[in-house]
Amino acid sequence: MSASIAVFLIALPLSLGIALATGAPLQAGLVAAAVGGLVAGRLGGSALQVSGPAAGLTVVTADLIHRYGWRTTCAITVLAGLAQLGLGCLRVARTALAVSPAIVHGMLAGIGVTIAVAQLHIVLGGTPQSSVLANLRALPAQLAGLAPAAVSVSVLTLTLLLLWPRIPGRVGRLLRKVPAALVAVTGASAVAALTGLSVPKVDLPSWSSHALAGLPEGPVLGIAAAVLTTTLVCSVQSLLGAVAVDKMAAARPGLTARVGRSNLDRELLGQGAANIVSGTLGGLPVAGVAVRSSANVHAGAVSRNSTMLHGVLVVIAALLMVPVLEFIPLASLAALVMAVGIQMVSLHHIRTVTRHREVLVYAVTTLGVVALGVLEGVTLGIAVAVAVALHRLTRTRITHEHDEQEGVHHVHVRGQLTFLAVPRLSRALHLVPHGAHVVVELDGSFMDHAAFEALQDWQNTHTAQGGTVELTGRRAGITIAEPGETPATGAGTTHPADADAPPTAAGCRCRPWTPWRNHQCERPPSAPQSETSDAPQAPGTPGATTGAPDTPSPGAARADGPSGHELARGISAFQRHTAPLVRGELARLAREGQQPSQLFLTCADSRLVTSMITSSGPGDLFVVRNVGNLVPLPGEESGDDSVAAAIEYAVDVLKVRSITVCGHSGCGAMQALLNSDPGGVQTPLKRWLRHGLPSLERMADDGRPWARLAGRAPADAVEQLCLTNVVQQLEHLRAHESVARALHRRELELHGMYFHVGEAQAYLLTEASDAGVFDHVTGAEELRSPA
Repeated sequence: MSASIAVFLIALPLSLGIALATGAPLQAGLVAAAVGGLVAGRLGGSALQVSGPAAGLTVVTADLIHRYGWRTTCAITVLAGLAQLGLGCLRVARTALAVSPAIVHGMLAGIGVTIAVAQLHIVLGGTPQSSVLANLRALPAQLAGLAPAAVSVSVLTLTLLLLWPRIPGRVGRLLRKVPAALVAVTGASAVAALTGLSVPKVDLPSWSSHALAGLPEGPVLGIAAAVLTTTLVCSVQSLLGAVAVDKMAAARPGLTARVGRSNLDRELLGQGAANIVSGTLGGLPVAGVAVRSSANVHAGAVSRNSTMLHGVLVVIAALLMVPVLEFIPLASLAALVMAVGIQMVSLHHIRTVTRHREVLVYAVTTLGVVALGVLEGVTLGIAVAVAVALHRLTRTRITHEHDEQEGVHHVHVRGQLTFLAVPRLSRALHLVPHGAHVVVELDGSFMDHAAFEALQDWQNTHTAQGGTVELTGRRAGITIAEPGETPATGAGTTHPADADAPPTAAGCRCRPWTPWRNHQCERPPSAPQSETSDAPQAPGTPGATTGAPDTPSPGAARADGPSGHELARGISAFQRHTAPLVRGELARLAREGQQPSQLFLTCADSRLVTSMITSSGPGDLFVVRNVGNLVPLPGEESGDDSVAAAIEYAVDVLKVRSITVCGHSGCGAMQALLNSDPGGVQTPLKRWLRHGLPSLERMADDGRPWARLAGRAPADAVEQLCLTNVVQQLEHLRAHESVARALHRRELELHGMYFHVGEAQAYLLTEASDAGVFDHVTGAEELRSPA
């Protein structure tokens, strides 16, 4: 109910303003808002998206009304709805998202500029022209003949619209619950009425005289182009809106699990049905609206009922509030729509396309929409995007450098390596003298067959003449041959299973997760090692860990050489091969700061590689590791400031949305806890493990059911304690003040996880019982909070 009211209060003035901007009857905006809420809200595939008359359709609709009249425009809306139904039945919704974001954002920016320039004339007390260029030419004359009353109302509307969301303090938080658009229009209307300003106001004729759709009249090709344009803009805006709503819903804990992700094909069908009904009833074209959808999610909507109820409220307002609506000055509505148009030119989008080197596509699309129209501008944008893609595909920079100090030749290939670049590649490679060591760095993501053969033939010839070749970069896994070996039989042969393995040197096929001890590249020959098993050993067996946590047996084999050498070698491999691939993402994180969504608290065990078992990357997880994945209770006697500080920082500063406590099999800390002697010297390890005593007591309590794995019993007491410890540490988390506050506000979820090292299997805590069941993770299921 609260969400539907919030959306209604935004939709009412915007629907009237968009109808005014298009030149349609003002009732048409109300019809589209009601149909968007009721029909698209009920049938669409996005439960939380709110549909109605959209600012993105203003330019298209205004042009159609100017060319064909209102009744034919309604018929075009119906035909566009039928086209959307056809596209939805063909299940091509995902294909529509393949359009370059630079084109979409450029289209919306062009529409925003067109809207703002046109509404500026009404704000100044005049009448807009039929095109942007005509509006710009008429602007000096309009400025010379200002209407003071209209300007005053418009300035008041824009001032309220700008300042209302910025009221500080607790009062501001309360007042901001009322939408700024409603406050701006209501305030301007009240001032105009109380001061007696003579300004044009909303005039809603009787519904009995409302014009419905008629048969389309006009050239067939023109009508077809109009239908295509309307379908394109409605569909792309609605689908992008549905994707954006999914992202907003994911930011609210538990909401995605309740409403599910958007079904884009169904959303296309729902939008098509809404446009058919809206056009038939004499309404504007309907599409998903970002402003209303955002308000719906942030106001607490939990189902499609809020969207539908907002449609009911629009119907009631259209039937019963006509006398009140007629107090609204047209200048106030024009100022509101002008502000929306300005916001469509997003600086964030401009920065994004600039960072991705697509500003040319964005600029051409924007200027094309402004100067020629939406369909023509989008067509220009697509043509430029294709030309830019082809240019990047064929533009390859190849350089040769000789490091005289180290005696190494470097050939650097930047860009895609195709047959067009083979002559330049051959010239650069032939600058390398026979028998020299050469490093070929391939900084691209594509190599065709001609380039592959040219590089391979040269490599074979060079190595046969006593030279050495090292291929690095993104395409280094193609083929690498040692001197005296052929690509078909030597170490450089590439196998399909190794296609994604970034090599660390010539002939290396080590995976990113390969331990140092198993690396067979860049290693000096060494004496044979005794074989040892990597499998977890049970306590009491030879070489098993029985005391300190996660300590290898005395006879366990280590990697060759001093550990510092292994670390330096690993860092060197990262700098050469991985750093060039992640430098751009890390640079972005350095600029924008970290914004992790998850605090991941786990054991310091060397076998737990958090990024590997969670498939996460830089900036995803805020990780806290300690012996035994323990969360000390807060307090002077038992607390631990390092863990508590990390929790407070993650929850209060970083605003993480979930915390996961992850235990694992064969945990040395739990083994040490089971075998601990209450007496004896209190070492740092023993003092730390006292924070795990509540887990030991919980497991010994016969009145509580044991935590367990789905499908099987725990293998031994150590595994039982590992599971119980995860459940107990989740209780300790709830005792921390920052966590308790966030849980009370439903801004945080707690999750339990158990990783079986020997099985490489993750289990999630799935029941909110006193003990809990850890179930297999087999697919893309949602995390369910035991909190």
